[in-house]
Amino acid sequence: MLIRLAMVGLLAVSLITPISVAAQSGDELKALRQEIESLKTGIGAVQRDLQEIKTLLQGARAAAGPPPPVVPESIELSVANAYAKGGAGARLVLVEFSDFQCPFCARHARQTMPQIEREYVDSGKMLYVMRNLPLESIHPDAVRAAAAAECAGDQGKYWQMHEKLFANQQALGANDLARYAQEAGVEPGAFKKCVDADAHGAKIRKDLADAQAAGITGTPTFFLGFAESGGKVKVVRRIQGAQPYPVFKAAIDGLLAEGAKK
Repeated sequence: MLIRLAMVGLLAVSLITPISVAAQSGDELKALRQEIESLKTGIGAVQRDLQEIKTLLQGARAAAGPPPPVVPESIELSVANAYAKGGAGARLVLVEFSDFQCPFCARHARQTMPQIEREYVDSGKMLYVMRNLPLESIHPDAVRAAAAAECAGDQGKYWQMHEKLFANQQALGANDLARYAQEAGVEPGAFKKCVDADAHGAKIRKDLADAQAAGITGTPTFFLGFAESGGKVKVVRRIQGAQPYPVFKAAIDGLLAEGAKK
């Protein structure tokens, strides 16, 4: 492969040399055309070699398997006032800190969260908890979207609004949010009053403060742990970013097995 690359490089250099086409004989022009065709063939071969290298690297990464979850320092999180779904009495809890304008959070919500729900939440094996982490410095509509979700939650429509927001990240203006709320079945007057009054501003700020205290540097960030009294969760695993489902499955299965021994 290295020899082939060297040959292509030499051919390319030869073409850069100034040529006076008018002075070339018929034989020289014919040779030049052959040289160009040879160069094209060489470039095609290099492209195939690069694709083979890419395929080999992808296969090596797949064989290595998903990265292991990171074990954080001792963290205890409150989930008392957060929206959750799943087995209320489940010992295992997954806490997600999310931003409605974050594209990686949306990817998780579309691709991975449904699989987690089917396997662990709907079966009552685990409680799934959402907390807010709107990164306003890079996502100017994130705080407003978080407030809209909380206000929809006042009317029992948090998860419907959650789905609407992640499906429409490119349009999160005030009028857009009011429309999504109505589509989700929220009463418009009460929703507007809630948003205008910043009724959940303190809760969102508390979520931000807790995220900072937990050392979160980006969204989405997930914590897995065991439920304790007083609406607390003792964290034993941290998963950073929109990881594929096998990463969550390995961590969740491991902790379910660990919990069964206690």
